[in-house]
Amino acid sequence: MSASVSDPSAFDPGVSIETARLTLRPFGPRDAARIRSIVESGAAFLPPGAPATASGVGRWLDQGVHELRRSGQGMHLAMADADGLVVGAISLFKTSWEAGTTEVGYGVHPLHRGRGLATEALRGLAEWVFDRTRLRRIDLTANLDNLPSLRVAQKAGFTWEGVLRGAVLEDDGPHDLVVFGLLRGDGRAPAPVLPRAELRTPRLLLRAPEPADAPDLAATGADPLTQARTGVPRGYTVEHALAFIGHAEQVRVRGAGAAWSAVEAATGRFAVNVDLRDVDWSHRTAEIGYMTAPWARGNGYAGEAVLAVARWLFERQGFSRLQLRAAVDNPQSRRVAEKAGFVREGVARSALAGEDLVVFSLVPSDLAFPA
Repeated sequence: MSASVSDPSAFDPGVSIETARLTLRPFGPRDAARIRSIVESGAAFLPPGAPATASGVGRWLDQGVHELRRSGQGMHLAMADADGLVVGAISLFKTSWEAGTTEVGYGVHPLHRGRGLATEALRGLAEWVFDRTRLRRIDLTANLDNLPSLRVAQKAGFTWEGVLRGAVLEDDGPHDLVVFGLLRGDGRAPAPVLPRAELRTPRLLLRAPEPADAPDLAATGADPLTQARTGVPRGYTVEHALAFIGHAEQVRVRGAGAAWSAVEAATGRFAVNVDLRDVDWSHRTAEIGYMTAPWARGNGYAGEAVLAVARWLFERQGFSRLQLRAAVDNPQSRRVAEKAGFVREGVARSALAGEDLVVFSLVPSDLAFPA
């Protein structure tokens, strides 16, 4: 069936959307026992308006959960697994038939998270929307600090469009809100991102930054040499470090970069922070930066870590150029670039807060493969 752009009857009470592992369908009386159990457990994933106590489940299943559909502005669907068990919920709401837009929201039972069910349901519902209605756009919003939800949106093919600062007020204060969009005709393939990857060298393990790294990262950022040679915030604190760690994953989810903490393989001690930034997927280029802990300087760790990332980027991700910039008056950083095989290209004048930067580059032919 095909619904007209102004026809809310597209939200059929008998809709059933099949995906590989799920059926997306309206909630009904058969779900009473399961919903009572969910409500009593305190698991928070049911649609807005769900009952707070088990005594309200019957009325909600009979009336409340269907009011959105009856209004023509959306619908709440259960995510049911192969055994018919409700493992999540997904909804369309704020539908404007005149504008051709709707918004989607979802939640998964805590015991069933981490299996890709939200992404699967989101893809299935989006395909249904564009196949069965004339709606042209699906909006999705997620808290900036809700990394799992950001990853779901990205994996489902939604485009990160911007951040609304302080847009939602929750118990712990205001939160920034990321706006995603999916248009009819957009490819359903996820936007490209650099995968999380552990890299090893003879002396180092490179892994994603973790909150436990914050004290060492803060000590590195606050070190006088780091303060003098980099653009990190003045008076660098643990709070700055934690913010950087959270932001690094947000950058990765957007496809704009990636970060690693390089730790000594023998001791596990933090040694170097390495990050990729300004990723250009059209031309497969990126820039790399690094910051060495004061207790790890003089061991060649930064060059070792940078070279490991470069090889991974060229060999595994198909990139064609890696840029590195170092202050003209920072001989230590320039030596890292030179020892890693980067080629000096010139000087970018007043490139960072009025400071001249030496521009280096590395391309695959500069390295002998395999490592």
